[in-house]
Amino acid sequence: MRLAAVLAAGSLLLLAAGCGGGDSGSSGTSSADEWADDVCSAVTDWTGAISSVGSSLQEGGVSEESVNDALDQAREATDTFAEDLRDVGKPDTEAGDEAKQTLDDLADELDQGRDEIDNAVEGADDLQSLLAAVPTVTQTFTTLGGEVAQAFSSLQQLDAQGQLEDAFSQAGSCDELENS
Repeated sequence: MRLAAVLAAGSLLLLAAGCGGGDSGSSGTSSADEWADDVCSAVTDWTGAISSVGSSLQEGGVSEESVNDALDQAREATDTFAEDLRDVGKPDTEAGDEAKQTLDDLADELDQGRDEIDNAVEGADDLQSLLAAVPTVTQTFTTLGGEVAQAFSSLQQLDAQGQLEDAFSQAGSCDELENS
């Protein structure tokens, strides 16, 4: 249950962003607690960055430069999130390989979302054309938030012994997500 709450909080934070790393190594295995902490840290960093982008646009006004800066920050945050998920490695649990694959699949979805954003703003050379791309960008981030939630739902389903759920409940960075 706590895992679902943490993940739902992360997804809700992303969706409320207003725009509408792992250190284990990719081939390494880490304890379930370290792995969960790395995963939650990556989610927290990404949702915080996306939220910050949305806030800066709301506070700073909308100009061609501010929209371009916001899009660059959002794309960079998404790239970093995908890299962080790939770098997390796998948890030292029975479901470790499947958990790693789930995060790799999510990273691929993030890459695809970034490509959708790039396509939406390709050729946008003035504020009007950038603003015309905003609904697509917003929808893409909403979709990515759903993908994050789905990945964590998948993690919960493959964790028959509750090892990952316990790890998520003990990870300090997951507390940050749950409390936000």
